[in-house]
Amino acid sequence: MALIATRIVEHGHEEAFQRWARDVLAAAATIPGNLGGGLFRPVDDGGSWVVVHRFRDREALKRWLKSPVREKLFTHQEHHHEVARRELVGLEAWFAEPGGTAPPPPRWKTAASSAIGIFPISLLGSVYLTPFLTVLPQVARTAVFALLFSVLMTYVAMPVVTRVLRRWLNPDTPPRPVPKERLS
Repeated sequence: MALIATRIVEHGHEEAFQRWARDVLAAAATIPGNLGGGLFRPVDDGGSWVVVHRFRDREALKRWLKSPVREKLFTHQEHHHEVARRELVGLEAWFAEPGGTAPPPPRWKTAASSAIGIFPISLLGSVYLTPFLTVLPQVARTAVFALLFSVLMTYVAMPVVTRVLRRWLNPDTPPRPVPKERLS
C-alpha cells in the first residue's frame, strides 16, 4: 500500500520544506507497518515535490493518517500545500508516475510486465544461486530467493520494465520532455 502526495513549494522555501518532509517521513517510520518512504524533487523549477509513504496494509496507513504526530506536523506546514494525493494498492504502486494522475494500467498489463521483470531474475537465480543454496534447508533457500527477488524486482527490474514499456502501459500518457541539459 502506498500513499503518494504531490506538493507545491513556494520559491525560496525549499530547504524548510525538505526539513518538514524529512520530519514527516521520520514520524511515519515510527508507525507499525510502515515500509519506508521518500521525497522526490521536482523535475523543473517550481514543479511539484512528491512524498511517498509505503505501508504493509490499509490499517497501517490509517494509523498514520489518524496519528497525533502527523496531525501536529501538518498543522505547522507553511509555504507549501498539497495538490494531489493517491493511495495505491499492490503492484499498481510500481506502475504509477509519481505525481501523475493517470490511472494504473489494466491488471493484465500489470501481470505481463511483472512476468517480464520476474523472468530474468528467476532464470539467473536458478542458474547461479541454486547450486550454492542446495545445502540450505528448503525454508532458508526460499527465504533467500524471496528476499533477493523482492529487492531486485523493486530496485532493478520494475523500474527498467516500467520505463521501457511506459507507452504500452499507459498509451494516453504524453512523452516525457527531454531535459534541457541533454539538448545542448
